Amino acid sequence: MTLLVISPDYASHLLPLATLATAWRDAGEHVVVATGSATAPIVADFGLERVDLPLGRGANAGVMRTREQQTAEAASLERFFDATRRGMIPTLMYQARERLTDLMWRPEERARATLEVVDQVRPDAILVDHLAFSARLALHTAGIDYADVVLGHPSALPVAGEVYGCPPAWPRAFDPDPTELAHLRRLCVEVSDRFAHQWNTAARTLDPRADEIADAFALHGDVVLYNYPALLADDGRMLPPHVFLGSTRRDERDDPEVDEFLRDVAPFVYVSFGSFLSVRGDVLARVATAIARTGLRAAIAIGATPASALGPVPGGWLVREYLPQVRLLDRAAAAVTHGGNNSVTESVGPGVPVLVLPFSTDQFAGAAAVERSGTGLALAPNTATQHELSEAIAALADPTWPGREALRTEAAAQHERPGPTLAFAALAASRAGAVENRISR
Repeated sequence: MTLLVISPDYASHLLPLATLATAWRDAGEHVVVATGSATAPIVADFGLERVDLPLGRGANAGVMRTREQQTAEAASLERFFDATRRGMIPTLMYQARERLTDLMWRPEERARATLEVVDQVRPDAILVDHLAFSARLALHTAGIDYADVVLGHPSALPVAGEVYGCPPAWPRAFDPDPTELAHLRRLCVEVSDRFAHQWNTAARTLDPRADEIADAFALHGDVVLYNYPALLADDGRMLPPHVFLGSTRRDERDDPEVDEFLRDVAPFVYVSFGSFLSVRGDVLARVATAIARTGLRAAIAIGATPASALGPVPGGWLVREYLPQVRLLDRAAAAVTHGGNNSVTESVGPGVPVLVLPFSTDQFAGAAAVERSGTGLALAPNTATQHELSEAIAALADPTWPGREALRTEAAAQHERPGPTLAFAALAASRAGAVENRISR
């Protein structure tokens, strides 16, 4: 059997998808990853084969730096970072407008390139990142079955009554103005309609007989795999047939500096704002000061922020551009995150309470889910004071935090049935059902 994995050229997307593919790799199956060149080293680390398939104008091998991007992408990123400093509504509105250029980059060309890869690899099963729209356009238009991997909060795949880019829930620390929120929703509806038109135009170019679709954002594959814990998703939303994978906990290389840090059994807080939002050094510095006030140690992945921006760092802390997140979260007393898919799921996986400081996209809905489930807290990154941050971090790091029991139960369930195992079983069941249907006809 051959599995084809299709991912944008971003480490934060490829890492969970490649981890899912380890179930096929370890079963002795042939795995091919179609992505861009920036993440080629990650594919190699997993021991997988790669074919070249760039799907966007940007790329990120682990730490996002605007100077390493194409001119248009660099300018877009700088405007995005500026929007995050102005607040949630400006950020979401900026992202909405950008979707028409960054989600389906060169759609007809990239769709044809995807079909060429499929023809070359001849896979028995396909895993695709939900945000790889140009690739999914190709597969959908050609009638090729695929499993849709949704990273982040499930609202990344909107359901009835929702519009992509407009959060269905907000954490308590955010109180959006109703007028601004209505304006955001109108903009997101307009963008959704235009995006569907863009999809339909490209689809008819690929196949003049292609059916028109009403909402490209809500379209999904034959199998929907949510890379998310069910514990955080029980909010009454009517989801399509799906499987919750929990998290995709990958193996990480030995690291002598991290080993030395972990020899100290004193509790510590893990901090990461991911590959993009680590540029918000002002917030990272405030978090670092807040942790110092609690007396806890810290392991902080600073990304593109210079270490000097944090100010004086207490002895015994681990501060580095990039850290092995899974290994550190296995031992952390609490975590502080922007609410990205990997940091949230990889915190919940080992049962670590999390403080979410959401900046953009589905991070607001994810932060609300963390609050609702009792597995953590959420604060507004631009306005939370050092005192508020210290109080929240100390409360979460306390062994008596009330949400720890639910987290322990979730961690045990994920240990028994890891995400890759669930994905493997879901695709096997789907293929068996497809064969049965063909036979019955």
